[in-house]
Amino acid sequence: IAYTGDIGRPTSRILAPPRPFPQADILITESTYGDRLHEDFVSADQELLKTLIHTCVDKGGKLIIPSFSVGRTQEIVYSLNKFFNQGKLPRVEIFVDSPLAVNATTIFRMHTECFNKEVLQLMETDPDPFGFNSLTYITRQEDSKKLNDYKKPCIIISASGMAEAGRIKHHLANNISNPQNTILMVGYCSPVTLGARIARGDKEVSIFGTVYKVNAEVREIDSFRGHGDYNEMIDFLNCQDKEALQKIFLVHGEYETQVNYSAKLQEAGFTNIQIPSMRQEFTI
Repeated sequence: IAYTGDIGRPTSRILAPPRPFPQADILITESTYGDRLHEDFVSADQELLKTLIHTCVDKGGKLIIPSFSVGRTQEIVYSLNKFFNQGKLPRVEIFVDSPLAVNATTIFRMHTECFNKEVLQLMETDPDPFGFNSLTYITRQEDSKKLNDYKKPCIIISASGMAEAGRIKHHLANNISNPQNTILMVGYCSPVTLGARIARGDKEVSIFGTVYKVNAEVREIDSFRGHGDYNEMIDFLNCQDKEALQKIFLVHGEYETQVNYSAKLQEAGFTNIQIPSMRQEFTI
């Protein structure tokens, strides 16, 4: 029995690509983005740069980025670090406000053996791809609270990515009603979460029991999302002998997405695909 867990992108900004796994009889695999294709990384970086210039320079506002602490935050910081090295980054302060993200970034720095060739090549001239002089990592609660009174244009990256918990909720509460600001969504949000309500264009949202008008601009960049799209997931599964697979279970995805992904898998030659329902049992 093989369980893929989350299937990462084959061309991650930071990490080496996923490796093939041994032949399985029973395969349990995720389906988060089983109905979409991602943009390429170059387009995503260009959109990120355009968004931060539009927000922090043209509008003089704050760019608020809800981001998962492990993986997503490091990828965004890595892209910002590239802009800094290229002389493209505007002179604005950047805050990573998440104790978990700070700790995770420390672990990333310790394990260069997991990096891809591009990052290793960059580190020959830039030994820390997750740090530059306009970037501040925040762990203390009192320092986080000070950002509420920070009046200059800036970028705040904070967890959680779905905006359901953590310090990001405070930053959204303080900034979501100001049209000068931009909320940039860069990760998957379950349909019932605060992040999803913001992303789909709700005009008002409740945060900590208070209703706030969403006057801030809302943007999304799809390619920062960590799960592979349906082509990338299928490419990863192609290391398996399709005829030897007795059963494939699709989990970790919305039902309609799973139905679409099942069809894509069948087009690619996979068979015996099952979408389990809650508490359903199988004998194998």
